[in-house]
Amino acid sequence: MYKKVIPLLFLLFLLTAYSLPQSTDTLATKEELSEVKGAMEGMNETMLEMKTTVDALKKIKVSGYLQAQYQVADSPGVSSYAGGNFPTNVKSRYSVRRGRIKVNYDNDLTQYVIQIDVTQSGVGIKDAYLSIMEPWMRTASLTAGIFDRPFGFEISYSSSNRESPERSRLFQTLFPGERELGAKLELNSAEGLFSYINFKGGFFNGVLNTANENNRHKDFIGRLGFQLPFQEENLAIDGGFSLYSGKVTNNSKYLYSIDANSSTKQYIVDSLSSNYLGHIGRTYYGGDIQIYYDIPPIGGAALRGEYITGEQPGTSSSNVFYNPSSANTPVYKRKFNGWYLMYIQNIGLKNQLILKYDVLDPNSDVEGNDLGKTGTNLTVADIKFSTLGIGWVYHWDSNVKFVLYYDLVMNEKVNSSASGSLAPYRDDIKDNVFTLRVQYKF
Repeated sequence: MYKKVIPLLFLLFLLTAYSLPQSTDTLATKEELSEVKGAMEGMNETMLEMKTTVDALKKIKVSGYLQAQYQVADSPGVSSYAGGNFPTNVKSRYSVRRGRIKVNYDNDLTQYVIQIDVTQSGVGIKDAYLSIMEPWMRTASLTAGIFDRPFGFEISYSSSNRESPERSRLFQTLFPGERELGAKLELNSAEGLFSYINFKGGFFNGVLNTANENNRHKDFIGRLGFQLPFQEENLAIDGGFSLYSGKVTNNSKYLYSIDANSSTKQYIVDSLSSNYLGHIGRTYYGGDIQIYYDIPPIGGAALRGEYITGEQPGTSSSNVFYNPSSANTPVYKRKFNGWYLMYIQNIGLKNQLILKYDVLDPNSDVEGNDLGKTGTNLTVADIKFSTLGIGWVYHWDSNVKFVLYYDLVMNEKVNSSASGSLAPYRDDIKDNVFTLRVQYKF
């Protein structure tokens, strides 16, 4: 009987204990557990918010570089393509050549980019564009805003990576500022056919750098490129063919060109009233090649070259990219050609030796002896220039590099009877420039 009673008593005890009021300590423990649970849930929500923020920040890349330099010219006040003209009576100078800050928000298929340049001359916009890639093959992308003109190699090769301090006189003349306002389509891929062939081209305002449009036409700029890797031979060959096709507006009725039918090379003028607000062609044809070869005992070597020819509208005193900003400025049509050849030799992991030779003939219809003759109307803008650059680059670490570079500039000698602004060019003018630069990049 006891065996039956004891289990019944134990069961009654449990039921009684469960039904009695709970102690204060037990209630406090439950409240504490509830608070802990709430805190944990709040922490989880905070962590999710933080993760969202961190994921967004991971898409933002901030980069930049600063180039501080000291330069010495052969003579005061020279015109120079080694970082700009020297002021009157100035022979040496310190300057911040470039001070760039770039922000890139990369959301996989879309990008937002803005870059500014801060120097002693002020603050300016360098890049401001968006890019959208199609999601299916990831081969085609559309870019719109302010960005590099898609022509040749040297324009898009960053100034922070370029071994010579400046781009060649040829590119500074045809494409001052490198950037333009417009839109382009780019075809490129890491696999398949487009890994060896690429295209980028679009339509632009066709005015100076980031200036506003001032005519009724858009200019086409494009490049068809190729890549040929020869990995077993430690060799790679890249290159491309470029086209610039555009028009400028003549704000006067005067149009000057070289008389091809005369034995005397001189400008003749067409002054028909229909020339006013007429459209003058600006056309460039270009080809570029880059050869990379690894020399095991020494280091990597690169040979780069470009050639451009075409027709460049300008003014009487300038062969630079024409921008019809003022009225009654006659247009001068010039056929031109130019090229550069550059050799870079790495020595170990820190040193690079550079040789660069570039030529610009802004008026290929005339020779040096034609300039300065009476009645030809030829000016300094028609003189041919060539530049030999010799340099050394030392990479201090992954952020800092030093550049020593000497530009030996040679001008075409004009006719011995030349006077006025052409007179100094009867001999080679003293316009060589030495540059010592230090760059910090992050």
